[in-house]
Amino acid sequence: MKTLWAPWRMEHVEGKATKVPGCLFEPEGTSSFDKDALLLYRDRQTLVLLNRFPYTNGHLLVAPIRHLACLTDLEADEQTALMAMLIKATQIVREILQPDGLNVGCNLGEVAGAGIANHLHFHIVPRWEGDHNFMTVLAEVRSVPEHLLTTFNKLLPPFQELLRHQK
Repeated sequence: MKTLWAPWRMEHVEGKATKVPGCLFEPEGTSSFDKDALLLYRDRQTLVLLNRFPYTNGHLLVAPIRHLACLTDLEADEQTALMAMLIKATQIVREILQPDGLNVGCNLGEVAGAGIANHLHFHIVPRWEGDHNFMTVLAEVRSVPEHLLTTFNKLLPPFQELLRHQK
């Protein structure tokens, strides 16, 4: 029998996880990355975070810098920057993690499933054949096979390279 470990999820499962002060999508400072915040990338219009409570390893959150709740509130340049980042983040996930497929989307409003409804964000969820098994069906538990910081360390270099090309 194999043991499935995802110890960082327990606080979340029990509802004891420390709440992030302010908005998750507005990490303090101006750094282009921050391991503690799981911030992989930040420029003047977009940011990319590794989801702290992922559905699978490599689950990314892509958001505009500006705090807004709906796609319809985006300015034209923000729309362009956000779509470009979604595409680039998708390319990076495919190249580095090599999933069999991806789920990409966003939930607008709490009733639509948005856990953080007041700051627009997209999910990029890598998927592998057989990535969810009986655990999800029987126990409502997902197994994430790689530690968050291992995934962060894999994904950070290509995002930092992307920043270097923009300067």
